[in-house]
Amino acid sequence: MSLAASSPLRPSSIQMPLVLRLALREFRGGLSGFYVFIACIALGVAVIAGVGALGDALRSSFERQGSVLLGGDVTLHRPHKRAEAAERAWIDAQGRASESATVRAMSRTADGSEQIFVEVKSIDAAYPLAGEIKLSGGLKTADLMRAGAVAVDPIVLERLRLKVGDQLQLGTQNLPIAAVIEAEPDKIADRLTVGPRVLLPTAALEKTTLIDVGSLVTWRYAVVLDPQKGNAPDDLVRFADRAKTALPEAGFIIRDRRDPSPSVTRTLDRLRQFLTLLGLTALLVGGVGVANAVNTYIDRRRPVIATMKALGATSNVIFGLHLAQVIMIALIGIAIGVLIGMVVPLLVASGLGPALPIQADVGIRPLSLLAAGLYGLMVALVFTLWPLGRAELVRAGVLFRDEAAGERVYPRKAIIVATVVLALALFALAIIGAEAKWLAAYFSLAVVAVLALFYGLGIAVGWVARRLPRARRPELAIAIGNISAANGLTRSVVLSLGTGLSLLTAVALVDRSIVEELYGRVPATSPTYFVLDVKKAELPAFEKLVATRYPGTELHSAPMLRGRIVRVNDTPTEQIKLKPEHQWVLRGDRGLSYADAVPEGSKVVEGAWWPAGYDGPPLVSFEAELAKALGLKIGDSVTVNVLGRNVTAKLSNTREVKWESLAINFVMVFSPNTLRSAPHNVLATLTLPKEASLATDAALARDIGREFPSASAIRVKDAINQFNAVFSRVMVAVRAAGSITLVAGALVLAGALATAQRRRVKQAVILKVLGATRRRILTAHMLEYGLLALVTALISVLIGSLAAFATLKRVMDLEFVLSLPAIAQAIGLAVILVGIFGGYGTWRVLQARPVPHLRSE
Repeated sequence: MSLAASSPLRPSSIQMPLVLRLALREFRGGLSGFYVFIACIALGVAVIAGVGALGDALRSSFERQGSVLLGGDVTLHRPHKRAEAAERAWIDAQGRASESATVRAMSRTADGSEQIFVEVKSIDAAYPLAGEIKLSGGLKTADLMRAGAVAVDPIVLERLRLKVGDQLQLGTQNLPIAAVIEAEPDKIADRLTVGPRVLLPTAALEKTTLIDVGSLVTWRYAVVLDPQKGNAPDDLVRFADRAKTALPEAGFIIRDRRDPSPSVTRTLDRLRQFLTLLGLTALLVGGVGVANAVNTYIDRRRPVIATMKALGATSNVIFGLHLAQVIMIALIGIAIGVLIGMVVPLLVASGLGPALPIQADVGIRPLSLLAAGLYGLMVALVFTLWPLGRAELVRAGVLFRDEAAGERVYPRKAIIVATVVLALALFALAIIGAEAKWLAAYFSLAVVAVLALFYGLGIAVGWVARRLPRARRPELAIAIGNISAANGLTRSVVLSLGTGLSLLTAVALVDRSIVEELYGRVPATSPTYFVLDVKKAELPAFEKLVATRYPGTELHSAPMLRGRIVRVNDTPTEQIKLKPEHQWVLRGDRGLSYADAVPEGSKVVEGAWWPAGYDGPPLVSFEAELAKALGLKIGDSVTVNVLGRNVTAKLSNTREVKWESLAINFVMVFSPNTLRSAPHNVLATLTLPKEASLATDAALARDIGREFPSASAIRVKDAINQFNAVFSRVMVAVRAAGSITLVAGALVLAGALATAQRRRVKQAVILKVLGATRRRILTAHMLEYGLLALVTALISVLIGSLAAFATLKRVMDLEFVLSLPAIAQAIGLAVILVGIFGGYGTWRVLQARPVPHLRSE
């Protein structure tokens, strides 16, 4: 009775049970040989499933908690200017409203001996409209109102060595500390905070003089809409239209509960997209490991396949049998990956809960898990159909011969077409599932290009090795011979190790270039302090204090206002579409200034600066890169809302700004006659002499705090250290994410070395019979692995450097720095990985005894 099959790809109803029975029977011996296969699939699926589950949890929680996070259904906020009576009346008519103000200031002990930079927020009796604020001792906001007291973050008490009941100095007032803030519901909706929170009644804030005319204060109005005014999402859109109609010149920025913090939403979306693409990369790189595992499995089963063909089994039966096994193994890997992916969000939410911007309600999201499983299954099929299709067409007589007599065969057209269709469907799924579809498309093409490039380079390395003259040293000759062998490790090692190392090299070089940009270009004489909110009338006294008490201190100052771009030429900002890296200039309010001369650290690149004493129509100077992004040309107009009033100015020139100089600079600098009469404060920088002691440094800050209570002195070194701490955590996360691909490459490398294990055992047996010692065999293998590692590392360094160069120059607009330590790290890592896996494989080869293998032949 022969094992026959009917159609090429669809076994009949009689044969299907036979194929399944044979496939299940094969698993009686366990999953030996498929561990790398399972690990490769599980790794990629776990990343995609985990990212999807965590992203979905954060997004759904974000949307569900929108009103609480925002503090109401909608908010209106603007800098500097409190709502006027008519504006407040319109806001109150929409529903229940609450007013708050935020301002940055220095808080001090009552005697002024200690100070800390804080974010001050004032509230009214209606706060909060949504959610609940938690204060220590069970206090409520009404208690703060009655006592005129403050509530503070715990760090304020720790830094100032105070306790509840003590006095805290804000501006010109000493206020009692009534409680510690345990939870603030709408903190995420506020602007980026740079200090701990201090909460107090609006009436108390007014007495501190911190919100005097020109102060950098933001007024915010939260509203819970009247049900009869509309609460549905569509009505929220109409609310924004009504507000713009009723308050056309108010300059309010409007936000609603559907997206309480656009910056957090964008961050979550980009993080999810980046990690999803990274997971897909891990799957694709792991797909090479899948192909290696299938090749290894087919290589071991040559006698079995030959026997089945001799007994009458058709190619269809053999193909169906092994395809069924591959699908079963892939499902095991997918199941493991999905389980890990479900656990990861739980661990992240429990371990990093306090650090997350919102409370994530992690649960099972079937669509995310289904997408991850579909990715895994499609990758498994794409990388296994080809080797399975080749195995079914090899003749029985060839299978009984040694590998050297093998013949090159290609799968049937149906298998080739199925592989191409599945590959296209895989990339279509990746692109459709991504929010930035062009990015996903370029990313997918780049991954395919890198895989194809390393595969081609592996062939090229073997071709070069075959043409090298025979080495005199036997061990080196054997190593080069193995590299040049058609069935050797060259292509697999170069492909698997190269893809992971090229990504790691690119990340390391981008990291080094960014660090060099940050530290290498910051001037040695950077300011000691930035001083905010020096009142215009107090500037002469401020200058006198610095000059008389701290001689040699360099002082620079500039007027500072805040405003929001509302129109470019005749186009409202809401209709302007910019690249993500430039969108920030249209979001919220920006720092503005005016000057007679070009600011230090700037250079006019187009147009001309206005003459001193200019008194004509309003003019503005714009930062060159942002002007180009906005499509601005000399003579175009820009309208900015300042203190609730729209100011339109013509573009006079564009400037190249060296922000790293830490000089006082602004995106927009106006001609003095445009803004001189507007209420404003002054921004100053103070640079102490190099020989100044830390005691002098501290005394300067204390004197400023005592004599100018509304001013806030920010030590630049502290700000840089705070940024470095955040930056280092981000880079650690990026490196950890990039290492996922390296882990996939390591798994693939292990599978590649396992593929050649049987052939290496035969080679070692023959060499032993011919008199070769273990040392010689070990040396030959180590030379082979070392040469492949070095070649692969060099190629990876080249490709990784090109990728880093393109990323830095085209995307980040930074200078590329070729870091030799980063390159040495990549080469060393390649040698270590190949040494570990190759050494283990060689040790197993050396344990093989000649007699049993010779008898089996």
